[in-house]
Amino acid sequence: MFDFLLDLDHSIFLFLNSHHSPFLDTFMYMFSGKWIWVPLYASLMLMIWKTFGTKRTVAIIFGVTMLIVLADQTCATLIRPMVQRLRPSNLENPISAFVHIVNGHRGGAYGFPSCHAANTFALATFISLLTRTPRLTRLMFGWAILTAYSRIYLGVHFTGDLIVGGLIGSAYAVLIYYALRYTVLRNADTYNRTALIFTYPAGGLSTVMRLETINFRYCDVVSTVGLCTVLYIMVAAF
Repeated sequence: MFDFLLDLDHSIFLFLNSHHSPFLDTFMYMFSGKWIWVPLYASLMLMIWKTFGTKRTVAIIFGVTMLIVLADQTCATLIRPMVQRLRPSNLENPISAFVHIVNGHRGGAYGFPSCHAANTFALATFISLLTRTPRLTRLMFGWAILTAYSRIYLGVHFTGDLIVGGLIGSAYAVLIYYALRYTVLRNADTYNRTALIFTYPAGGLSTVMRLETINFRYCDVVSTVGLCTVLYIMVAAF
């Protein structure tokens, strides 16, 4: 069964990795970078600060930092040395002869699980839970999924590396979010929709309107920054 899963993982990887073009080479290489997304991270910080204020923002940033450190180090320091699964691009891996790589980038020796997938899905899951905004949720998970695919395209990760990395990052995100939710965010209205709360007093049914605090305008700023970054990468790739 395990051998079957490995063979399936190899087959899916080779199929996805085999579809490439000069435009996609540049696009995926840039999309997979870290510094290109600094404007997105900055817009997320602005949204959080405008919503929660300075004190809670400091706590959230600390939580996100811990989240990324936990996800990254669990993959890179704890699991990789134990599993020692060679990257598909590693020259010691027999499959490397069939792998398409870009700009000679082959990564480190081991690739299971993927730190890129763990970190991006950790942030996407956390922001989704924090804001509960469908548009921003789609943007963040679209960003995480395309980042994961770019790692296959560049030949540095198998599909299984990305799935496990994404699950690890998402699990840590849920843990950190609810730790913050029931401590520093306990009394904050963090949902981005207006809620109707129904109570049943002795005299009958009454409806209480609770106005929420997340401003759609700042969620739109984040979405715009993310989409503009993608457009910039597309233009640069031509």
